[in-house]
Amino acid sequence: MKVTVKYFASIREDMGVSSELVDTTASTLAALRDELIALDGAYAESLARGRAVRMALNQIMCDESAALVDGAEVAFFPPVTGG
Repeated sequence: MKVTVKYFASIREDMGVSSELVDTTASTLAALRDELIALDGAYAESLARGRAVRMALNQIMCDESAALVDGAEVAFFPPVTGG
């Protein structure tokens, strides 16, 4: 399935892009995060399991157990962001 992934604040700076279309086999946000971490580089550093990362699915804050659907919008951002 394809999902749009958006990055905010310091995560966006680390990634060098604000959003991207990702082809994934993940069924949950946790699995998507793990797939991205496995890509290594900025993904592994910014989304690492030891880092605090907030997530939203279709503009609703949720935890990692949220189920992904084709065409979903996923957002990753640090716990505190500025204006």
